[in-house]
Amino acid sequence: MTALPPPSTKKMGLVIDLDTCVGCHACAVSCKEWNAGGFAAPLTDESPYGKDPSGVWFNRVHSYEIAAEPATTGCGGGAAAVAPQPAMTLHFPRSCLHCETPACVTVCPTGASYKRAEDGIVLVDEDKCIGCKLCSWACPYGAREYSPVEGVMKKCTLCIDRIYNEKLEESERQPACVQACPTRARHFGDLGDPESKVSKLVAARGGVDLMPELGYKPTNKYLPPRPRRTGETAAPATPPAEALDTAALPPVLRWLDRVLSR
Repeated sequence: MTALPPPSTKKMGLVIDLDTCVGCHACAVSCKEWNAGGFAAPLTDESPYGKDPSGVWFNRVHSYEIAAEPATTGCGGGAAAVAPQPAMTLHFPRSCLHCETPACVTVCPTGASYKRAEDGIVLVDEDKCIGCKLCSWACPYGAREYSPVEGVMKKCTLCIDRIYNEKLEESERQPACVQACPTRARHFGDLGDPESKVSKLVAARGGVDLMPELGYKPTNKYLPPRPRRTGETAAPATPPAEALDTAALPPVLRWLDRVLSR
């Protein structure tokens, strides 16, 4: 089985904001377009226009409907009241999390799956892969893709042929999915550096690991959605009726008041 390198101080990865992701699939499409001719090429499709299309995608976006939650009141123990939460749609992008202790690497019998010591990125050497699918069975996040055309496993590479390409402008040296996201829901950087922009973003927004109880220590983080307003507003208070002092009215108005009050 494949051994892991010592933990690296540099941990390149993604931060995905579930609050601003709109499920447009731009990340998935741009990833497919770039990697179809890049480091992990080809990303083949089978019968793409048929009744049962299938293919290799490094990014997939799932959408879930979350039911509304009623408001809860505080109890005697001092618990604060929680405002009602409306129903919402949550879009959840999924790709390789580049774990610090990835099970997909340690189960590989040929060393095809490996973790880079210099930046923590998990990759597949397709020349060594025998397509046994042990890595896909070991990955709890469903981030491995099997290509029946090539007979090998494939996965997200964090676009290593972009992020280290000095021929590109510095602003373009980021994964294709980050570059394409129209709502800036995806961020890329060194999560091993506490002073990096992505690390500060995770700290400020309470970024979380996916399924931390498994102990794989994913590098990629998710930013939870912010609480939503229900849209319900309190009815404006009715001002108290003013008492009319008829004795203070002029004679004509006192007469008119008596006439209209009959």
